[in-house]
Amino acid sequence: MQNRAPSAQPDHFVHDRLPPQDAWPTLRYDLPELQMAPQANLVQALFDQAERAGNIERPLLRGPHRSYTYREARDEAARIAEVLTQDHGLVPGNRVLLRGGNTVEMALAWLGTVYAGLVAVATMPLLRAGELANIIERAQPTLALCDGRLLGELQAAQVQHPVLTTIVPFHTAPDAADLIQRAQGKAGTTPPCPTAADDIALMAFTSGTTGAPKAAVHTHRDVMAACEAWPRHVLKATPDDIVAGSPPLAFTFGLGGLLVFPMWAGASVYFPDQPYTPETMVTLMRDAGVTICYTAPTFYRQMAPFAKAIGGLPQMRICVSAGEGLPEATRQLWKDATGIDMTDGIGATEMFHIFISSTGSDIRPGAVGKVVPGYTAKVVDDEGHEVPRGSVGKLAVVGPTGCKYLDDPRQARYVKAGWNYPGDAFMQDADGYFFYQARDDDMIITAGYNVGGPEVEDALLRHAAVAECAVIGVPDEERGMVVKAVCVLKPGHTGDAAMVKTLQDHVKATIAPFKYPRIVEFAASLPRTETGKLQRFKLRQGAATAVAAATSSPPKATTP
Repeated sequence: MQNRAPSAQPDHFVHDRLPPQDAWPTLRYDLPELQMAPQANLVQALFDQAERAGNIERPLLRGPHRSYTYREARDEAARIAEVLTQDHGLVPGNRVLLRGGNTVEMALAWLGTVYAGLVAVATMPLLRAGELANIIERAQPTLALCDGRLLGELQAAQVQHPVLTTIVPFHTAPDAADLIQRAQGKAGTTPPCPTAADDIALMAFTSGTTGAPKAAVHTHRDVMAACEAWPRHVLKATPDDIVAGSPPLAFTFGLGGLLVFPMWAGASVYFPDQPYTPETMVTLMRDAGVTICYTAPTFYRQMAPFAKAIGGLPQMRICVSAGEGLPEATRQLWKDATGIDMTDGIGATEMFHIFISSTGSDIRPGAVGKVVPGYTAKVVDDEGHEVPRGSVGKLAVVGPTGCKYLDDPRQARYVKAGWNYPGDAFMQDADGYFFYQARDDDMIITAGYNVGGPEVEDALLRHAAVAECAVIGVPDEERGMVVKAVCVLKPGHTGDAAMVKTLQDHVKATIAPFKYPRIVEFAASLPRTETGKLQRFKLRQGAATAVAAATSSPPKATTP
């Protein structure tokens, strides 16, 4: 291979730490488009597809300061690969830590890393030194590519873990010798690393909604197979689409939606270079002519009033919601503001993207949607037996992608008898629509009744005073558990005893009365991951204290 010394041997660090074969998920390639050659490089395949389709001169990466066509991005990826392999001696299988926001430079760094046969380990921009140190300890990268504006925390983590010997900055001052400047001095003639399809392309750390993040490993084949599932059969993007959104490229929702899937379709992506608020994102999408948007339900809810104020987004055609459950109230709020029915979906870091989804033309109120072609899903009991339609149980999924944790005993909890268990409670109706109920550990059993926290959250969000809310179960001597709501109120509303009763009565009038929150607490904000997911486990950790204080510390209240 031209991109490494003849004597260099590939690094098998990740392969050697994959689960034993009997702990792997079953991988099914039932559709013709899922059949792939044994040798494949993901980045090469994406650029080759653009060339075959006549899109190589079309724009791929758009930004406020510089845009790249597919051809230009391919050349830049090759030059970055040469910096990594020629200047730093990296060999296929070495891990490269990537740290940056959603920028053109971050996208190019990711493409160059995988082009070179290296393993991309992208990290969230807001992670602190301790969190980065944990990732470095797990992944053992010797080199990092880091946005120059985010160096501080990574350098602090490097002190703790000197295995990370080199940090190459990007997105620095124009005259700095950063990654992009150094790449300009390369020929860009090195071909993509001829990886096997089952070589590792990326390591994605879960977002920490249920505790310590896990490292999910995906091969070149995994990501290429994901492109042939949801994007092909549900999203159906075109080369004329311009894509934007909020999920970080370090999150598989963002990596797929804001880089890999647009490339598969020959579309382009707009990266704003700076973090945005709900208001500025609406303005950006209007001004950039964005036609496909990806973000989480909370962000759609926050964007809705700004979208409505400017008369909607007439150029927008697809709005994808994932990352957490989509409340029906949020779906309707966005449709009222824009006229667009959101494309809901459920995916997982472990599965690389969406495996159950709705489409704009096939939506059943309250349902996430149907299983994506290429996957099979069922709702099962604790023994793995499928439950009758209309019954609540655990979701189990199998398809062309699946969970492979890096050296983690939690593999046995996620994969059972070849099926992936994402940790969600669902109900499937007679027509095959899947209805999200809760995370497994968010199901509240109170006085013998099952209550899904998201259903109560949806009811609360329908009240004009509620901006955000989270619902959990807390221990109760009489009922086993009771329903507790933590609400963030909109400006102008007071979190007092009168508001507690108002919200409780509202829930009783909206859904079955036994589901109403017996404890209501008001907060200025809710704990969320960087990707916007609620961290209900943090609320549960403090539940005992909250219950004890509920009867004596306004604005908390309990009712019989």
